[in-house]
Amino acid sequence: MSIRPWRDIARRKSRKIRVGKVEVGGDAPISVQTMTNTPTADVRATIDQVLRCAEAGADIVRVSCPDEESTAALKAICKASPAPIVADIHFHHRRAIEAARAGAACLRINPGNIGSPARVREVVQAAKDHGCSIRIGVNGGSLERHLLEKYGEPCPEAMVESALEHARLLEEHDFREYKISVKASDVFLTAAAYQALADATDAPLHLGVTEAGGRVSGAVKSAIGLGNLLWMGIGDTLRVSLSADPVEEVRIGYEILKSLNLRHRGVTIISCPSCARQGFDVIRTVSILEERLAHVHAPITVSIIGCVVNGPGEARETDIGFTGGGAGSGMVYVAGVPDHKLENARMIDRIVELVERKAAEMEAARAAGEAAE
Repeated sequence: MSIRPWRDIARRKSRKIRVGKVEVGGDAPISVQTMTNTPTADVRATIDQVLRCAEAGADIVRVSCPDEESTAALKAICKASPAPIVADIHFHHRRAIEAARAGAACLRINPGNIGSPARVREVVQAAKDHGCSIRIGVNGGSLERHLLEKYGEPCPEAMVESALEHARLLEEHDFREYKISVKASDVFLTAAAYQALADATDAPLHLGVTEAGGRVSGAVKSAIGLGNLLWMGIGDTLRVSLSADPVEEVRIGYEILKSLNLRHRGVTIISCPSCARQGFDVIRTVSILEERLAHVHAPITVSIIGCVVNGPGEARETDIGFTGGGAGSGMVYVAGVPDHKLENARMIDRIVELVERKAAEMEAARAAGEAAE
């Protein structure tokens, strides 16, 4: 039995596919995706952005392929990327075929604008020939005309019908290496569509609230939409869509997963909002620590609390903590236990040192375990 059953999430059972080296669905970890916003034909700029996203933790990176120049550049991009590349295709099915030949691990196609069944058949054959998976990417803003005429507006029923129609078309060509998304900019529409789709298919689902907005508003909408679905056990991979640096999409995606205990990567800082009781500048301290600990990939928890009201209790539940005590100093906690007092002025360097040391210990233990196996 679970120690804390109120924290448990029972994930929906889906079949497993592969996007390059990354497994999606089944018992695979929920993967985090993002998308480049550089001109794809600018190979250097696009590779640089892909590398930054991969360093931030992106498991999969999507690249738009609107023209021949973009698919021509894709071969070098795929070769340089440590993460599998998804080619984003709209309107021109030839771009999908070119992208498959160039090394894309997955082809994202939109049922509303990819074209006739004959064109889809050609795309499927290219995917088979080159070992690509496919994402059926339904979007509330680009549904097929016949569905809009049938339902009158974008709605969950129309989006699910679009997805299932296209899934049947792929399966008619004996192709099952696909995942599905049914995104909308409206959180309610998005959530309802995914809930209905989850009941209708065993395909892995790619979550997202599309065109969610800027960094703050988009993060909030995504946390509400994706968070509720993930809490229900729905979702196998996700992208947080922001009008912001793609690296921010990756970071926020992981924060959503970390908050639900679904995946852990990097340092999680638990901090108070600060008030008149604070013994040091909490906001400035947390901001600096977030920057200085961004390179740490190990799942480590750090509590930074301004006073002793909640500080000791929060520190008991974290790997490393600091609680302000006034008079220019506070208490450092290690593994939940008071360890030593420290001047506030030395606290940031000391916390960074302790986190890096613990990360090194965890990496050494992991390597030893792998060697033993």
